[in-house]
Amino acid sequence: MATPEDFARIGNYARILNPQKNIDRSTATRTVPLQVLCLGYSRTGTLSMHSALTTLNYPNPYHFSAMLDNVLECDLWIRALDAKFWGKGPPIHKDKAFWDGLLGHVGAITDSPANLFGEELVQLYPEAKVVLVERDVESWYESWMAFCKNAYDSTKAQLAALDLAFLGRVVGVGGRITRVSAGFADNEDEARVRSKAAYRHFYRDVREFVPKERLLEFRLDEGWGPLCEFLGKDVPGVPFPHVNESRSNKMAFQTLGKAGLQNIAKNMAAGQTTKGDGRKTKNVTPPIIPLQAIPPATHVIQRRHSMVYGSLPDCSAEEFHRKLRVATQQIARYRSEWATTTEFELGTRGRIGVRDGAGVRGVPLLEPLQLVT
Repeated sequence: MATPEDFARIGNYARILNPQKNIDRSTATRTVPLQVLCLGYSRTGTLSMHSALTTLNYPNPYHFSAMLDNVLECDLWIRALDAKFWGKGPPIHKDKAFWDGLLGHVGAITDSPANLFGEELVQLYPEAKVVLVERDVESWYESWMAFCKNAYDSTKAQLAALDLAFLGRVVGVGGRITRVSAGFADNEDEARVRSKAAYRHFYRDVREFVPKERLLEFRLDEGWGPLCEFLGKDVPGVPFPHVNESRSNKMAFQTLGKAGLQNIAKNMAAGQTTKGDGRKTKNVTPPIIPLQAIPPATHVIQRRHSMVYGSLPDCSAEEFHRKLRVATQQIARYRSEWATTTEFELGTRGRIGVRDGAGVRGVPLLEPLQLVT
């Protein structure tokens, strides 16, 4: 359970340490009005805005970190992101009932992924006021690329494949958010080229689809005054919050990785594999093809949408093996007694495989990687 000290250390990301609520919001209904839409880009002070909205007594302000102690919400976000940005499935992101379920307990939103649905939310909730927080593009870019360095790290993709119920869900949402926010970049190099244009286009679009009378363009250094005047709130008797977002995110990545490793360790120590729906099955010992059996000449070719679970740039099978070994070494640091029993393999369709009750289960990165010689 997260303590006040944890929240002081990593902000709302401390929710990673809480027990899972396991609330299915797909059938929920709205219980509080959605009053404020903070549509600023990721890395523009969204944690500070979350703290400010909490101080102003809006119910359950929604930030990316809010889903960390109820990861079932990730499934809904993935459906919405896939529908809007990849045209997969019905257009649920345009359905008010969908948002009343997912965000029905929420009085305000900030951060991704909610900001990526700003146009839909502005139309569906005409009474909600819109706050647009913006940073100078150059200072934002420096912070954003530091974030992307972690976000495109392929090691998390391998760990997510072994902890689908928790880490797999969180990385699944986070990978989609990063790719969209970086101009649909497949890797860190592309993000470096595309991100500034994506940032500018995002703010241009928000200014176009939000009626001027509903919009406040706000900078954090302006303090409580303009924000409270716009929202019709009394100015609190405390300083405006300024959360060190870079520090919080770095520590959040570390905490998230540790939580995933703990889940993997517990499952494997118990001889179980956690499936994507959270169920656990007892492992058997089916035949498994070791990585070393794959010819070194084999190449792993990245498919277009594989970034959803992290970046896997084109590389030789030998390099891919090394990346997987790095993942096992990280796991081994947590539970060395079962490190030698952890086995990975690439199936015939190029999927990362782990053992479960059905044999060797392939875990695709949205689309299977192809193996060619």
